[in-house]
Amino acid sequence: MKKIFYSTLIVAVVVSCSKKEASSHIGKTDSEKVDSINTARTRYNDSIKILNSSNRFKDFSGSHRLSYESEGYNKMSGTVNFDKITGERDSYHISGNIQSEKNSLKMNGSVKIVSPKHMNFTGEITQKISDNDNGKPYIRKGKKTFMSKDGGKTYRLQDMVNGSGFVDYIDIYF
Repeated sequence: MKKIFYSTLIVAVVVSCSKKEASSHIGKTDSEKVDSINTARTRYNDSIKILNSSNRFKDFSGSHRLSYESEGYNKMSGTVNFDKITGERDSYHISGNIQSEKNSLKMNGSVKIVSPKHMNFTGEITQKISDNDNGKPYIRKGKKTFMSKDGGKTYRLQDMVNGSGFVDYIDIYF
C-alpha cells in the first residue's frame, strides 16, 4: 500500500511540475505577443502623428506686422514672428515686440489656429503705455482669442479692455 501511495505521489509531482513549466512558457509567449502588438500600435500611431502634423489652414510661419492702438493714442507698429511647432498641426511659437518712445508691447507664447477666423493664443502679453496708469505694466496671461473679420488678413485680440478700463486694439496682419 505504501508503494502505491508513493508511486501516485511521485506521478502527481511530476505532472504538476510539467504543467508549471508549460504555463510559464505560455506566459512568455503571451508577453512577447503583447510587446509585438504594442510595438505595431506605436509605429501606427507615430505614422498618423506625422500625417496629422501638416496644417489644415494656411501656413502663418514667418514675420508679420503687429500693431497697437488705443482710444486717444496714436497707433504703434512692430513685428511678431510665427515659428511652426514641429509635429503639431496648425501650432506656432510666437514672439512679438512694439517699441515707441516710453511705450511698449511684448507678446510671448503659442498660437493654435482653430478655424480660418480664429487663433487661440496661450502665453503673455505685456504692455506699458505712459497714458495708462503712468506706464505701469499691464499683463494679459493665459488663453486669449484673436479673431478675423476680413477673411484672415487681420486678426484682432478679443480681450480688448486694458487694466485702466480703456479699449485697446492689438492686431496681427498677414
